[in-house]
Amino acid sequence: MKANFNRTALAEALGLLTSVVPSRTPKPILRCVQITADKKEVRMCATDLEVGINYLISEVQVDKPGEVIVPADRLAAIVRESVDEVLVLEASEGACKITGSDSHFTIYGHEPGQYPVVPDFDGAGDIKISLSNLQSGIEQCLFAAAKESSRYAINGVLWEIKDKKLMLVATDGRRLARCRVSLAAAPKSEVPANILVPSKAMGLLDKIGAGEKDAVAVKLVDNQILISCANVVISSNLVEGNFPKYEDIIPTDYDKKLSLSTEAVLSAVRRASLLTSEESRGIKLSLQKGKMVFSGRAPETGDAQVDMPVDYKGEPIEIGFSPQFLIDVLRVIKTPEFDFELGQSDRPGLIKSGTNFLYVLMPINLG
Repeated sequence: MKANFNRTALAEALGLLTSVVPSRTPKPILRCVQITADKKEVRMCATDLEVGINYLISEVQVDKPGEVIVPADRLAAIVRESVDEVLVLEASEGACKITGSDSHFTIYGHEPGQYPVVPDFDGAGDIKISLSNLQSGIEQCLFAAAKESSRYAINGVLWEIKDKKLMLVATDGRRLARCRVSLAAAPKSEVPANILVPSKAMGLLDKIGAGEKDAVAVKLVDNQILISCANVVISSNLVEGNFPKYEDIIPTDYDKKLSLSTEAVLSAVRRASLLTSEESRGIKLSLQKGKMVFSGRAPETGDAQVDMPVDYKGEPIEIGFSPQFLIDVLRVIKTPEFDFELGQSDRPGLIKSGTNFLYVLMPINLG
């Protein structure tokens, strides 16, 4: 194999591919990328056997078709540090030579033909959605998914598909984010109403550079989801298990409701949390007629208090929340104002932004 790559295009491809490559694995070949050149284009693949990426590079001149399997981190580091506009990759007998104007590297890899098959996308998709819509939805819910949990089903994002709407829901048991986005067309009739997509696959989708008109096609095959966008195909096993019945925890009977400035509350939460500690780990929201007070304290550090005027005439309430969980949601709210609803001090807080986004946050006991 011999091919001349635009270095920027190659670096962009490797940036996405290396996010799939496992740092530790009993199978050394999984720490590699597979590069296959045919007459006009080059296909690069990476997988950890659960999630895979198939990436087509067209900004390339192929002199000699072929295949090479090389360690992803080594190749990515060489490409990243290079100053050349064009890099030449030449491979034979399991070794890959990378040549720039003043540099020459040789990396040893694996013999061709040994890399696991990474699925590609054939035919039309079952679901179609604009990339910018999907990425917007991912940004507003992925942060709430469980990072590590024995309840495997909450390590993913629930997709609820109905008519021309896609509902994305994520929870870690202490908070829940739900976002509704529009599909480009009604899905095919055989598409299941609910699927659970791993957080890792959702995070990869969020890394694809979004053009204004980029569309995403989704296909479900057996227990796999295939997602195609422009020159990238992401494949992933679906999460098995039952997602919690989340509708049951969304409050519908709250009487304390107010509209707040997103920016002002974010600033107040950040300032009130400056003097919290691991032990105190929470801030207190005190709501009374005409004002809301954000306070944080740690016995060994001191205390902080931030006052904010609000349009509120109801009963006073004090409630504790994790400041980080509040900051996480305030960062992704896209409206200048949001609605905040409360019940009793031992019941969750409810945040709504427009008609398509809501966030449920469990309170914490500040002792």
